Amino acid sequence: MAADLLTRRGGEGEPLILVHGLMGRGSTWSRQLPWLTRLGSVYTYDAPWHRGRDVADPYPISTERFVADLGDAVNALGVPVRLVGHSMGALHSWCLAARHPNLVSALVIEDMAPDFRGRTTGPWEPWLHALPVEFHSAEQVFVEFGPVAGQYFLDAFDRTATGWRLHGHTSKWIEIAAEWGTRDYWQDWQSVRSPALLIEAGDSVTPPGQMFEMARTGCPTEYLKVPEAGHLIHDDAPRTYRQVVESFFATLPGAG
Repeated sequence: MAADLLTRRGGEGEPLILVHGLMGRGSTWSRQLPWLTRLGSVYTYDAPWHRGRDVADPYPISTERFVADLGDAVNALGVPVRLVGHSMGALHSWCLAARHPNLVSALVIEDMAPDFRGRTTGPWEPWLHALPVEFHSAEQVFVEFGPVAGQYFLDAFDRTATGWRLHGHTSKWIEIAAEWGTRDYWQDWQSVRSPALLIEAGDSVTPPGQMFEMARTGCPTEYLKVPEAGHLIHDDAPRTYRQVVESFFATLPGAG
């Protein structure tokens, strides 16, 4: 059932759905839930190929598949929602808003851009393929990923009796990212009509200047660059992230 794609995390009022990035999971938003649940009825969403290592998905990988799946989850709530997306989840959120504007009332876009054409996954494929399927201690995870991303992945990975296991397959994650190097999503972005907040990391994965350009085109937007933050802005600069998201939602029609 479409409703099973969402996990309710608490709060009351207008729905707010948290949409994770590549190699993420809904459970990675745990540190933001205490304040986000004051802003509405909060749900987390787990994207295809991120729902557990043993969970098979029969569909070919494509942005259209992701957007359709997210749309099914949103549609099951029966009312327009606010989407808070990180990276891959941000892309799929704005594509859904463009293609089904009746489903989305507002967007938060964290460190994602529309055009990665010509960029390949080659530089990081050897590292990704070399990851162990299972980490046997939290320390091993922190050594591999560092303190911020390490905690993120501890929250994302499958918990087993003997450690933490990758919650998907690296070959699929590479295939997902590789598609972004073959096409752009400017038309989708320029078709969005709901208000949007754009948050760019100082140490960003996005091509330089694209998020700023996004703020100048298409829907009504607010834009903030967070110089001290890496790609996981919501974990790397949590106070700044909270402040800007709360302020943005407070400006929306019907807020407060």
